[in-house]
Amino acid sequence: MTFSFAEPYWLILLLLIPLIAWLKGKRGKQAAFLYSSVGLVRGMAGLTRSRSGAILNQMRWFCLACLVLALARPRIGEGESSISTSGIDIVVALDLSTSMAAEDPTPKGGWIRRLTVAKNVLAEFIESRPYDRISLVAFAAEAYTASPLSMDHEFLLTNLDRLELNTIADGTAIGSAIGTGVNRLRDIEADSRILILMTDGQNNSGQIPPLTAAEAAEAMGVKIYTIGVGTTERARILQKDIFGRENYVYTDVNIDEKTLKEIAKKTNGKYYRADNAEALREIYRQIDELEKTEVEIKKFQRYDEIFAWAAVPGLFLLILELVLGNTVWRKLP
Repeated sequence: MTFSFAEPYWLILLLLIPLIAWLKGKRGKQAAFLYSSVGLVRGMAGLTRSRSGAILNQMRWFCLACLVLALARPRIGEGESSISTSGIDIVVALDLSTSMAAEDPTPKGGWIRRLTVAKNVLAEFIESRPYDRISLVAFAAEAYTASPLSMDHEFLLTNLDRLELNTIADGTAIGSAIGTGVNRLRDIEADSRILILMTDGQNNSGQIPPLTAAEAAEAMGVKIYTIGVGTTERARILQKDIFGRENYVYTDVNIDEKTLKEIAKKTNGKYYRADNAEALREIYRQIDELEKTEVEIKKFQRYDEIFAWAAVPGLFLLILELVLGNTVWRKLP
């Protein structure tokens, strides 16, 4: 919650109150009686001055300060906002076949799991596009929607973190992944609709051929960026033998780059090869630069007016000052 004044210029009057009180004190108090000779009231010289007049004056100044605060309209913002944007709708299709468990060599001489790299870099991309609706499609032998189009990126990141291997039957259904992604973008009005496909294999599952799915995407105006994930060298994958012992087996990377390039070309997209984490980050940076759009953001803040918190005490002090000044602390006539 935030506290603010809707009309803060009224607060300038608060600076004038001490000045007015000081000037009034310089002039002195107005005489209650006029005498032709001080000798007539000499017997009253020993009387002490009552403090009631000073208290009444202080109440009057406090009352005035409260009313000035009320005029400035203090308010508390609820901290809720609504954003209306016409950004880009993006579907990211992520390969969850068992080959994504392979580990690729890093520039520093280590090894890192392919799926881990893909998820980490994708999370960074999602965070960099706060005003775009993004959907997640997971695929192996089949494809399914892991998250619908949403601007709730915290929700997207939570679902991305949940994506793991062996949750779908093994295989690589690239055509099905494209078809599912295109269906997410069907009948959606946006400045641009794109599909990012990440895979490390060849199409060997599903009922839809990849190029047929690409033709459907082209007809609907969906641009596809394809990314071949995996090293250009040999990768390693952890396997168990019949006795349950674990050992690494080295394997070649079999990405169908020809098909991925044709898919991208047919839909006016682009094909990239990501052989390490930094290369994949650079690919997403390029996509981020290619897919820019003007975004109009409208934020609405709801406020609770609390001027009564100042106005009510001010009116109470005014009434109290009038009552006391005309009753128990009444001046002599």
